[in-house]
Amino acid sequence: MIDNNFKSKVVGVDIRIDRTAYGIVNIRGEIMARDEFVTTDYPNISGFVAKLSDAIVTICEANGGFMDIRSVGISVPSGNFYTGCIENSPNFPWKGIVPLSAMLRDRLGVAVAVDNNANVIALAEHAFGAAHGMKDFIAVNMSSGTGSCFYSRGNIYQGTHAFAGELGHTTYKLNGRPCGCGKKGCLERYTAVAGVLQTAQEVLAESDQPSLMRSVQQLTVGLIVEFCDKGDQLAQEVMRRTGHALGVVLANYASLLNPEAIILSGIVAQAGKWLLEPTDEAFEAHVFHNLKGQVRLLISEQDNREINVLGASVLAWGVKEYSLFK
Repeated sequence: MIDNNFKSKVVGVDIRIDRTAYGIVNIRGEIMARDEFVTTDYPNISGFVAKLSDAIVTICEANGGFMDIRSVGISVPSGNFYTGCIENSPNFPWKGIVPLSAMLRDRLGVAVAVDNNANVIALAEHAFGAAHGMKDFIAVNMSSGTGSCFYSRGNIYQGTHAFAGELGHTTYKLNGRPCGCGKKGCLERYTAVAGVLQTAQEVLAESDQPSLMRSVQQLTVGLIVEFCDKGDQLAQEVMRRTGHALGVVLANYASLLNPEAIILSGIVAQAGKWLLEPTDEAFEAHVFHNLKGQVRLLISEQDNREINVLGASVLAWGVKEYSLFK
């Protein structure tokens, strides 16, 4: 069969709590055009989908036309690959089950695939990043939450209901910090952005020792890392505790799955050695003895502002083609 309608571009969408980015990606993985808007400006899901669909059409029409687009891939926290829905997100204002894929497909008339942001990051790492060529690895993202993906033999392990990899909601500390999911002691309450900042408050309250963290009104993870670089011992203690929590749980994860590598990404992972060294120390102390020294811990080299868009483009290529325009 001769096909004269081959389309060589897709749209990748990265929905985060604070902003939504979208871009046109060609078959070589190049982002040809990119833009974003503020997610929180649209507390109603219908208004958000209307804005997103209009934004996608606008950027496509300005860069060769919407008719050249094969499909759309969407990275979103609490996204379910099987259903195409955002399901019971603890952080978005859109509660319950949100049929995002169906809503956007009805507006755009092309195939739309949705998946959890951690899974999408794994796709980007395998296609374009540190996991290129690997068969079995774990990708962990630490930003507003802590999510993970187990990529095995060419596929993401989704589990029965597509909820596999919820690392952030495994228990790190019994009866620990309350989590937005309703439980206590979840890992992400110690390793995601809000958790790191809470650790900083606790460290400062425990000591009268001078710290640059005391001199700023609005502390951020980036500032904590900057203070670590300047020799601030309390800032370094914040990252040591964060790395310890991460390393203990990753050791359990690796002991079960025996991955080739664990790749860390997200805002917290940008702490580099201040996170990686205590994580590695705790990991090696707790991992199954036959795996000691066998699992590589890596920091993603992908641009944090592009990785989800690129991963979403890989997701888009994998969905069965559908179009109202053929």
